[in-house]
Amino acid sequence: MAQHLKSSSKSILLNILRHNIGFSSPSHASRHLRHNLPHGPLSTRLAPNLITRYCNTMVDTLSSIGSHEDTNSQVMDFPGGKVAFTPEIHFISESNEERVPCYRVLDDNGQQLTNSQFVPVSKEIAVKMYSDMVTLQMMDNIFYEAQRQGRLSFYATAFGEEAINIASAAALSPDDVIFPQYREPGVLLWRGFTLQEFANQCFGNKSDYGKGRQMPVHYGSNKLNYFTVSATIATQLPNAVGAAYSLKMDGKDACAVTFFGDGGSSEGDFHAALNFAAVMEAPVLFICRNNGWAISTPTSDQFRSDGVVVKGRAYGIRSIRVDGNDALAMYSAVHEAREMAIRERRPILIEALTYRVGHHSTSDDSTRYRSADEIEWWNKARNPLSRFRTWVESNGWWSDETESDLRSRIKKEMLEAIRVAEKTEKPNLNHMFSDVYDVPPLNLREQELLVRQAIKSHPLDYPSDVPL
Repeated sequence: MAQHLKSSSKSILLNILRHNIGFSSPSHASRHLRHNLPHGPLSTRLAPNLITRYCNTMVDTLSSIGSHEDTNSQVMDFPGGKVAFTPEIHFISESNEERVPCYRVLDDNGQQLTNSQFVPVSKEIAVKMYSDMVTLQMMDNIFYEAQRQGRLSFYATAFGEEAINIASAAALSPDDVIFPQYREPGVLLWRGFTLQEFANQCFGNKSDYGKGRQMPVHYGSNKLNYFTVSATIATQLPNAVGAAYSLKMDGKDACAVTFFGDGGSSEGDFHAALNFAAVMEAPVLFICRNNGWAISTPTSDQFRSDGVVVKGRAYGIRSIRVDGNDALAMYSAVHEAREMAIRERRPILIEALTYRVGHHSTSDDSTRYRSADEIEWWNKARNPLSRFRTWVESNGWWSDETESDLRSRIKKEMLEAIRVAEKTEKPNLNHMFSDVYDVPPLNLREQELLVRQAIKSHPLDYPSDVPL
């Protein structure tokens, strides 16, 4: 391979080898390279000093050096592809001059943009999407008020993020496995989770699939392929990748989908999951709800990058930024992402720009760290429901009368669901200690005994509606 070098370059390299490694002459060094290089790395036989390491690098890259002296045309065949050399000291910029554009179909007034590209939506799908967005908003309103009345211990709304919930769910298949954060109840709603099932979970009665062990809004459904919510941030992301890899290995026509907030991108699990997914080529959709706030932490204190979308490229993941308050854009982006993920066996990152109109939860007062005017502007100027309703109405698929009938029906169903959930008996105490071990170990049996003794000794300190 040394024959491709011009004699001057070859002479310089061989003299470096002669003087620093101990060969008696350039010809001796040349013979050594010729006889030994193909049989093993030269680095195993060289002294560990700076010039020697330089020589090793030069020897390993001789085969990629062209027949001329132009450094710019030389490349290094490195794992992952060929890397060009440059004589300039050039650092990659910390950010692009222009921010990554945001895909949208509808403007803020619900009018379709000229030449907009989107996946066609039938009347049936569009009407169900809007109806479920309204239902989700009303459910949040009523459960929020129930918590304020002291009937629920906790609640978290999805105000302002209804389009992300419903539109993404509409674009998926029931076979796709969902790994939620805690602000995606709309995905369950779309898949058929009833208002009564939501109420049972929030009130923790015996009909709750979690048997009262979880906080309110920590839903889960095996039947609907919706993994139970975990309050810890970003832990669902690596799990989603593992599930996606399993689907790939089994040859399933499905993908895993996981949701997280902008704050979740600061967790180590986020970075591990993206790298894991890219390397294993797992069919998983990472959907980031960038709503501007991680509780009280604004995105300006969360990262210095151009949001979350640019992080995908760093890990070799195809990515897109979408207007999260545009239901048509979300539907189209998720639909296309799902097709790519399954067909090409690859992960996709979607950053949905939105705004958390509600408080982080009932434990939070967001007016302590952001202005009421800011909240009101987003709620009115970029409301996802009003935008999508305008488009649905423009197609002749909706009316004021239909809206009134829907809201009246949902309110009645919600109030009845709460009435039933409140009156339903609580799970038996023994469920605190079941479903983990086939045969409970001694320490767990001792804990149950201590709890029962404490209740017997202080009966007035424990709720009377929990069966023992």
